[in-house]
Parts: sequence; structure tokens; C-alpha cells
Amino acid sequence: MHLPLNALRAFEVSARFLSFTRAAAELNVTQAAISQQVKNLEDRMGVQLFRRLPRGLVLTDEGIALLPVLAESFGRIAAVLQQFEDGRFREVLTVGAVGTFAVGWLIPRLRDFQQAHPFVDLRLLTNNNRVDIAGEGLDYAIRFGDGAWHGTEAEALMAAPLSPMCSPAIAAFLRDPADLAGQVLLRSYRADEWASWFAAANLPCPLLRGSVFDSSLTMAEAAAQGAGVALLPTQMLTRELQQDRLVQPFNIEIASGNYWLTRLKSKQMTPAMQVFREWLLKTTSI
Repeated sequence: MHLPLNALRAFEVSARFLSFTRAAAELNVTQAAISQQVKNLEDRMGVQLFRRLPRGLVLTDEGIALLPVLAESFGRIAAVLQQFEDGRFREVLTVGAVGTFAVGWLIPRLRDFQQAHPFVDLRLLTNNNRVDIAGEGLDYAIRFGDGAWHGTEAEALMAAPLSPMCSPAIAAFLRDPADLAGQVLLRSYRADEWASWFAAANLPCPLLRGSVFDSSLTMAEAAAQGAGVALLPTQMLTRELQQDRLVQPFNIEIASGNYWLTRLKSKQMTPAMQVFREWLLKTTSI
């Protein structure tokens, strides 16, 4: 059955609004033209798609069955056509990144990537390192850890050693690492980090009573506002150090993991994914 595209579009918009008048306004034609296109479609299909009532339209069972198929199809067409805006093809790339890496490293360099690869329409989502690549529709996820995530391919980007950081006001009371025992020690959901740091400093770990955060980014902000001392990846917080919002009172660092570029093993590589991967691996190695 060969059905005219304009008639199908007229039906889809009319069904969405349940109004020929509003459909005509959206498609920039007359109400009579919309009504006639829908009537011709019904005649060619041999079914009634609407029941015409004095106060509007009601979909028939046949119309209810047809609408979601057309809505999805026109939506997919629109999505593809958007990739050709400005007279050039643009490919969507969806990347999820742990917030600290996104703010501290990626965003300051995004302009360089976009200028080098204008065909990539990057969609950046931030997370607290807990991510479902398939469920969130991600092409890549940039994560922190040991690189062992089931069903994923992981490539190391950079190390992220942790060191105590705090506000300048708190740092004024810290002469040596043992002084931290008298401070509020902010914690991440990785419970062993402070114990590892104190072991590196050859000190017993004090009782931890500070707040627990699921994001290094929010923990860093809490530390900057004087809520306590936090173990943080210093190289992701250079702006805060330069602005004297945060201070690194001691040079002792611990390695608790790396940042990784991850994707599903089953994910087919696209041109946008390829250029992003190459740019990221090259830039993080500099």
C-alpha cells in the first residue's frame, strides 16, 4: 500500500493535538487542507482514523494503533535531519564522565576538541562514578577505579593520586600530618582511602566522623567552604588551588586508581567515537 507522506504527517499531527485547526497551524497549511488529507488517507486505507465530534476529534482503534508507529518514524527522521544542520553532517557522541574529571580536566579542553572535530555533536553527562553505559545510552563512560568493569573495554587515561586538601583557614592549623587527627575528615564512599593515606604517612588512622560524599566534586566544594579536610585528586582541582580556595597542606599522596575511558565491548565504533578516543588518549598523555 502506497500512502502519501503528507497525508500521514497530517494525521500524526492531528492525532497529537486531536485538532485539525492546531495541526494546520503547526504545518502552516489551511484547516481544510489538513481535513482533506486525512479524509483521503482514510479512503485509501479503507478505515476511519477519527470520529468527528462537535467539540473535536477522537481516535478510533485504528487511529490509536497507527499513531505511535508514525510518531516514532517521524521522530527518527527529524533526528537524522538535525545532523545535517548548517549544511554539514553532525554525528552525536554521548559521553558520561565522573564529575571531577569533567569539570577539572575535560571541560577546559572541550573547545580544542570541538574546533578540531566540528562534525561531532558532543553530549556530556556527569555522574558520581556509578554509571550504566547501556541503560543511559552512552557511547563512552569516563570512570575512576581499577579498570575492571564487567562487559566493558577500558583504556587508562591518567593517574589521579589523592592528597589532603582544605581551606586556607584550616590549613593554618596544620603543621604536620599528625595535626589532621584534630580535624573533621570528609570521606568518599570508598571507605579505605583515609586509612591508606595515614599508613603512607606512618600514622595511625584516627576515628573518622566526617560527612560521606558520593562525589569528589561536592566533597571538594565542602572542603573549600571550611567543612573539613578531604582526600582529593589534586590535579583535577588546579583552578581551586590557583584561586586559593583550596590548599594542599602536605605532599604525601596515595594512588587509589586511574581515570579510564570505557565502552561496552559490544558497542560498534563510530567515526565520532574514534576521533574522541584518539584525541583523549593523546591529550591525556601530554
